[in-house]
This record gives sequence, C-alpha cells and structure tokens, in this order.
Amino acid sequence: MDEVTRIVNDIKQGNIKPFYFLMGEEPYYIDKLTEYIEQNILTEEEKGFNQMVLYGKDVTVEDVVANAKRYPMMADRQVVIVKEAQELSRTIEKFESYFENPQPTTVLVIAYKYKTLDKRKKVTKTAEKNGLVFESKKLYENQVGDWIKRVLSGRQYAIDPKAAAMLVEFLGTDLSKINNELEKLAIILPKGSTITPQHIEENIGISKDYNVFELRKAIGERDQLKAYKIAAYFAQNPKDNPLVMTVGLVFGFFTQLLQYHGLKDKNQAAKVLKVNPYFIKDYEIAARNYPMRKVSAIVAALRDVDVKSKGVGANSLPADDLLKEMLVKIFN
Repeated sequence: MDEVTRIVNDIKQGNIKPFYFLMGEEPYYIDKLTEYIEQNILTEEEKGFNQMVLYGKDVTVEDVVANAKRYPMMADRQVVIVKEAQELSRTIEKFESYFENPQPTTVLVIAYKYKTLDKRKKVTKTAEKNGLVFESKKLYENQVGDWIKRVLSGRQYAIDPKAAAMLVEFLGTDLSKINNELEKLAIILPKGSTITPQHIEENIGISKDYNVFELRKAIGERDQLKAYKIAAYFAQNPKDNPLVMTVGLVFGFFTQLLQYHGLKDKNQAAKVLKVNPYFIKDYEIAARNYPMRKVSAIVAALRDVDVKSKGVGANSLPADDLLKEMLVKIFN
C-alpha cells in the first residue's frame, strides 16, 4: 500500500516513468494503478488521439511495441495501456528490447495479473533499470482486516473488529470483492460512521448471528445450544456456508488455540497468532474450556472430519451429519 501511494504521488509531481510493469497475484492494486494512470496522465482533450487501451488476448508484443513507438499528436506524450497482459506470458520476454530503449514520449502500462517476471532474467533487470516494476502481492488472511481499516480510514469511516472479521470470513482475501462491498456501504452510510455487524447483515447479506465467526466463538465458550443452531443454519444454507470452508476455519481456530496454550508470554498472543488483539479474549476463554491435551485430540479429530468433508471415505454423508459429527467430537 505504501509503494502504491508513492507511485501515485510521483505521478502527481510529474515524475512519470516511460513504462510501468504491474505484476503479481493480487489484481486489486494492479487495477487501481492502471485506472489512476488511465484517468490522470492526459487531459480529456488529449485522450482522444493519444490514449490507447489494448488487451493481451487481442494483440502480440510486437503490436504493443509498434503502438508504443508512435509519436503523440498535439500533446507531450501518449499513453498505451495493455490490460490482461498475462495473455502474453509466453512471449513476454520480447519486451526486453523495448525496455532497453523506451520511447520517451510514451507511457506504457503493462497489467500482468496473477503472474510475475523471473527476477533473475535480463528482461526484469532491464525493466527495473529503465522503468518501474511493481509487484502486487496477495495479502494473508490475517492482514486483510488491517487493510480494511486503512481503506475505510482514508474514506473517513471506521469499522467494528467483528464486522471486519465477518467480511474477511465471507469474502476471503479477494480485495476487489471486499472493496466493492465497502463502496456500497459508503453510499449508504454518512462519512464518519462506524460500520457494525448490523450494517454488514442488512446491506451485504452476511448474517451477524449465523456465521463461522460466531460458530467458533460458541465452540470456544462451550455454548453447545448456539453451536448446534448455527450448524443447522449452515446445513440449510450450504451455498453461503460451504462445509469444507467451515471445517477448515474451525480447524484453524483449534490450531491457533494449541499455539496459544504453548505461549509462555500470553501478552504476545496477538502477534504470534496473527489476529486482531480484540479477539484474544476468545482464545483466553477457549483455553480455559479446552485443556491442551483436549485441543490436541480435537485437532486430530478435525483432520478426519476435514477429509470426509472433501468426500473421502464419507459414504456421501450429508453436510448436516458431518457438522454434527464435528461438534460431537469437539464437545465430548
């Protein structure tokens, strides 16, 4: 995020590179930087003759280079954007000669999603020397909550930790999907608002009471009635609550709980477990309810349930039976 801000600030100050090679597993920042350049390098009057958007599946590297070598018309520079450039992955190294001697009046943007250049190869070293190479790395799940907070803070919003956790558990690490939902909330809620689980439930459709976060909390508190109610809801709504994901997240909770038990300094729990400090109290409660030996047994049992949830040796057991089996093994 800091690097993205620096790139944008450089462009604002007129420090514009002859080409931008935007690559990596996380498409969100690649799209954002591409969009920023597309909207801000040229004036609206200049764009008609001097801005071109190409798509990797429709062109060759030679086509891109030929367009990049054109001279601008009645403007200081032209912008050539190649979207979905990963479609050119087999011949991407052909850009090397252009990177060695880029057209100074062209700003070439190559949006190379889900892939990266080999940093050992000459094409990469040449690109880094004469232009800008940006790698957009996928965030880990434990990093997404902080990302949500930063994005909302920039838009003058705050978010309840539980609401952020609900978004992460429902949408995973797909920043584009999460951002789309945040933009919807920003339309509905006035600036300065704090987004709550209630807002998430009413506007995004994620139940604040029947989600994996609440299931894990109920399990940690040994609230069997609540846990079985949530499991029954999941069984009735399998599309929104995939069994494999549910079992995986519960397994992850107990794996972290095992780590928590092993910590000599519990003050380091949030850092070691890579969770928001707000949720550490859930681990404290669960640790009192499940001794270390019991947690080890649960982790082993959940591995068996996980295999069955993926259809191995389960004799086609329905989801509700497997969820009940999981809870029985945890509580007994």
